[in-house]
Amino acid sequence: MFLKRHKKISAETLIDLKRYIDLCYPQPVEREGFTGLEDSEDFAGAMPPMRAPSQTSESCAGRSVNKKSARIAPAPYAAASLSDALNHLDESFSEMLFRKIDEKHITDAQCYKKAQIDRKLFSKIRGRRDYRPSKQTVISFALALELSLEETREMLMKAGYALSHSSKADIIVEYFILHGIYDKFQINEALYEFDQTLL
Repeated sequence: MFLKRHKKISAETLIDLKRYIDLCYPQPVEREGFTGLEDSEDFAGAMPPMRAPSQTSESCAGRSVNKKSARIAPAPYAAASLSDALNHLDESFSEMLFRKIDEKHITDAQCYKKAQIDRKLFSKIRGRRDYRPSKQTVISFALALELSLEETREMLMKAGYALSHSSKADIIVEYFILHGIYDKFQINEALYEFDQTLL
């Protein structure tokens, strides 16, 4: 398989990655006396009361995240009408992609070849401002451009996606970006180890 011709992911990295997934991935809550009431009308009354979201920082594998500062800020522009709002669209995915290519001082060909994206697909993205690629394509471009985690999240958002801690695949991608590892082959090997769809 082609992965064997590239640097393999180390056993230490896999162990560390498993710990990271265990910390970030939500685990099912086991309750004493649980009898499978989740499909019944009585289940709502059996649920424990929900806690209000904390405003303090949480730690995930050594990362400190301030929930209060992580809130989405309100849009700076308040539209008077729908047509007015549609005339003030944010930067699109394709616009951000080509802006980042320019900022990295690489050619279009270098970018799509490193991302392992077909030239015809790349041409479609360049030709259509509103083109919406797959999530895997967006992540492939983010890896090719070696974007930070914040930039990767921004690029995904512009294409209508997000990195979620309800997805093991997303946590794996997040882990490698946080550690500055942009090797798509190593990431695919890790995804394979955890039975996730490859990029």
